[in-house]
Amino acid sequence: MSDPDLRPQHRFLMTIEQAVREANRTTLAPMLGTITTEKFVPLMVVVAKARGDYLKEAASIAGSGAKPDADAVARLRELRLTYEELLAAAQALEHAIERGYLDVGG
Repeated sequence: MSDPDLRPQHRFLMTIEQAVREANRTTLAPMLGTITTEKFVPLMVVVAKARGDYLKEAASIAGSGAKPDADAVARLRELRLTYEELLAAAQALEHAIERGYLDVGG
């Protein structure tokens, strides 16, 4: 059983959680509409392609056996940032779905 002295804090946190859910739902749902596999899967494919580009470049650098020059490192960094940004977007979308901020269908 929970500590009776903490009941006000629990109620407060539940109220805040509901307010956050409602704020996200009323903001995100109109912006994105219903999320379907037709909308979700292409994002996952783009993430996979970006991951592949990044790993392919890293393997190419490693395969050369030489220390990469500044241009090679800059290209690898660019590919990593692209991959990480797309991954973060996909994870944010998954989180929004899990939290019930978006309607799903199909």
